[in-house]
Amino acid sequence: METQTKLSVNINKIATLRNSRGGNNPDVLQAAIDCQLFGADGITVHPRPDERHIRYDDVRQLSKVITTEFNIEGNPKEKKFVDLVLEVKPHQVTLVPDSPDQLTSNHGWDTIKEQKYLREIIEVFKSAGIRVSIFTDPNREIVAGAADTGTDRIELYTESYAAGFRINRLKAIEPYVAAAATAVHHGLGINAGHDLDRENLPYFATSISGLLEVSIGHALISDALYLGLENTIQLYKRCLYKQ
Repeated sequence: METQTKLSVNINKIATLRNSRGGNNPDVLQAAIDCQLFGADGITVHPRPDERHIRYDDVRQLSKVITTEFNIEGNPKEKKFVDLVLEVKPHQVTLVPDSPDQLTSNHGWDTIKEQKYLREIIEVFKSAGIRVSIFTDPNREIVAGAADTGTDRIELYTESYAAGFRINRLKAIEPYVAAAATAVHHGLGINAGHDLDRENLPYFATSISGLLEVSIGHALISDALYLGLENTIQLYKRCLYKQ
């Protein structure tokens, strides 16, 4: 067996725990190093303007120790975010249309309405040699619109899949299969993330053709409290194995 889909571990929750008491415990940099040693194919962070979890200086320090793939998520309408990404030059930037007061990301880009803006900002990052992925809902028109922005990849927002998985997994996956087929047709790479866990990830990974990468944070870090970080990362990687 070999894994065809990469696992990027989102370490925001580790930073949240650190920030709740101040100091440097747990150590976010060491956690990133350990995640890589334990088998993670990449590290994801999502710095927000209020720095309530990952801080901007964390991103700078992380860029010095990450040896796999570094993925930075955020809203490019925040100039501070754009400046940080251009300074750090990660392997990938994932553009997410969240507002500063959002608890977590809850929708993708309207790639039709925001086409001109997305085309311009994506060119900024690509000119700096950074691969670009944009957060999208599982909608074929939206995915087709993404292709016209010049993005390299899309990241399918998987909250609705996760919410419907236990009720009717076939119905829950259908729009994602269609969206993925549209992405492949237009030559886009496919990432995915949000509310994926050990229960719903295997079915998603085997159902979505061309899935390159999943970014998982909350569920993985929560599982690690019970199962240990190294064991948990390996369990998630097994979820991505394809026969």
